Amino acid sequence: MNSTVNQDELARRIYARQRAIDEGLARKKELEQVETNIALETQVGGSHYNSMKIQPIEYTMANAMNPLQHTAIKYISRYKNKGTPIEDLRKAIHSLELLIQFEEHKDE
Repeated sequence: MNSTVNQDELARRIYARQRAIDEGLARKKELEQVETNIALETQVGGSHYNSMKIQPIEYTMANAMNPLQHTAIKYISRYKNKGTPIEDLRKAIHSLELLIQFEEHKDE
């Protein structure tokens, strides 16, 4: 019984293994994307984010923004679609005031 493998057979096995790894990684990314989509499609208490083309959380996460930036964007994005538009605009302003305060004092 010959235990050596010729170069062509070895290359075939390596290629097949790499293809399986690549397919597994692609499948894993695909599953992660499906899970992300399910989370984004689920909203507790309304539908004011689901109707948006890009939800505030998607935008702020993709741009590595801080929580106060996210909060201001969230309130500005939803103010027309939620019960009290002026209140949401005031919340956005408050978030921006807090952000300004933190920025003014961050180097102290």
